Amino acid sequence: MRKDIKLKVCGMRDAENTIQLAALQPDYIGFIFYPESKRYVGEIDQNILKKIPSDIKKTGVFVNESYRVIVDKISDFKLDAIQLHGKESAEFCDKFRTVDVEVIKAVGISNPANFDGLNEYSDAVDYFLFDTKTEQHGGSGKTFDWSLLKCYTLNKPYFLSGGLSSEHLNDLSAIQDNRLYALDLNSRFELEPGLKDIQKLRSFFNEIRVPV
Repeated sequence: MRKDIKLKVCGMRDAENTIQLAALQPDYIGFIFYPESKRYVGEIDQNILKKIPSDIKKTGVFVNESYRVIVDKISDFKLDAIQLHGKESAEFCDKFRTVDVEVIKAVGISNPANFDGLNEYSDAVDYFLFDTKTEQHGGSGKTFDWSLLKCYTLNKPYFLSGGLSSEHLNDLSAIQDNRLYALDLNSRFELEPGLKDIQKLRSFFNEIRVPV
């Protein structure tokens, strides 16, 4: 596994659990603002946010939300990145280019056709996030066929998501793609929805970050 790979842990909700996670120094911590999600964060304790080191990017996950609501959340919670996990258009994503946040567009993958049309997003987002295609907009705990990544032809870097776990370390190491920017970890590292197994995450982080 490339040692420059970034690590994102998504679906945080519990205050103490979030502080424990921050101590592991992930590159991104994700908070889900989609009310239908089992990991919906609601309102985040500002005191908790202040304890997250500034070099960890606080990421808000939204699904088909309005521009105004997202901008308000960015301001209220000092978000560093937003992950758009619905049917947001390229034009909608591009509206955030004037806001000081990274824009991540999630794309559900189940077949080669899912990569069609991504070219129009290329100048509107900073990263793509490839997740297993489900009706629940992520958090399924299921992987997709990573050989489909060969159908992705753009140069835009991407997050890999969808059921990642420690069991996949060897398979992840076999992905020879410099566009792979980050690994997105969620449900396979949980004790229950929204509560992460810190020991399991620490073990995974150590495996990824072990010196060559």
